[in-house]
Amino acid sequence: MNEQAKNEQLRINVGVIFGGRSVEHEVSIISAHQAIAALDSVKYRAVPIYISKEGQWYSGDVLLDLKAFKNMPQLLKDAIPIEISANYGQKELFSRGSGLFKKPWSEHIDVALPVVHGTSVEDGCLQGLLETAGIPYAGPGVLGSAVGMDKIMMKGVLREAGLPVVDYRAYALHQWQEDEEALLADIEQAFAYPLVIKPANLGSSIGITLVNEPEQLRDAVELAFSFSTRVIAELAVTPLREINCAVLGAPGELITSRCEEPKACDEILSFADKYLASSSKGMSGAKRRLLDDGPELTAKIEDYAARAFTALDCRGVCRVDFLLNAASGELYVNELNTIPGSLSFYLFEPAGISFSELVDRLVRLALERKRMQERLTTVYTSNILAQGGFKGKK
Repeated sequence: MNEQAKNEQLRINVGVIFGGRSVEHEVSIISAHQAIAALDSVKYRAVPIYISKEGQWYSGDVLLDLKAFKNMPQLLKDAIPIEISANYGQKELFSRGSGLFKKPWSEHIDVALPVVHGTSVEDGCLQGLLETAGIPYAGPGVLGSAVGMDKIMMKGVLREAGLPVVDYRAYALHQWQEDEEALLADIEQAFAYPLVIKPANLGSSIGITLVNEPEQLRDAVELAFSFSTRVIAELAVTPLREINCAVLGAPGELITSRCEEPKACDEILSFADKYLASSSKGMSGAKRRLLDDGPELTAKIEDYAARAFTALDCRGVCRVDFLLNAASGELYVNELNTIPGSLSFYLFEPAGISFSELVDRLVRLALERKRMQERLTTVYTSNILAQGGFKGKK
């Protein structure tokens, strides 16, 4: 065996998962290609795993070319339709629909790097599949992912952990369908204007409306319910400064990034502010400035970020978003992004951690968690059914 073949065998196959049935689909594609480019090709081999908007899985080298996604019908013709084995520990991808004249295809992955955003992929669904299949994966587990995606559950957990969150109320779709006027009246009774209406389980500022007057409220609630069956209304912080801080690691071994203040073109940071200003760069292309308000505020933000990360039992890299009242100085934890756009590499680079080192740590954290899980008792080797003596109806 030559030296090149030996090196190929030593490399870790990293299944980079992206796309999905999510309104943040395109953002995920950009983030994933950034992560693939950052993987150390000496240590790792990237295996692209793309989930289409219809929920179909694909692999193949054609998915490594970001430009190929401009022509989606052709891309899906050239890519390999695949299935992932749910047999625990097999960690294999297989081509589906391989007939008489199609060559069977398979690929082994050692670890998964989900670079996905939004519902049905970032919210614990994908993580549950990977747990069932016994595939080590980066990022939070099922619980942290699910809570992190649901703003209502998240705020409850954060508040229980003693972290400040803005006043809020939650509403379900059936309440809106039963009595729209009662729901609107309840919001107006709870909050003065301006207020914010949000879908409970989306990111990237999609479906969020800053409501300044009563005439805007109905449309804002209808918009939020068009994306989610649960909606949250909360007090708007004014005058507002939005601040972000990312956290890397696992509970007990955390590193916080530099803090940033993203610059919004409107009153709140929108999807366009985050992604459309420089769409090929994802979240890393948004307008921002590093926070320079002195050590006291920075230390407070970093402390809150680490506590929020721990409260949700997160792992990997998460971005914690804050709301700061520019007049009173009151600071609130707004939300956690458990798989942030561009993996927040742009916040760690000023702190001395390169993107390559960031994804290297994510892979190592995934493998370490798997080793820790393997030490836990999950099944008993004895079969109590073999002992007999059970009574009951046949």
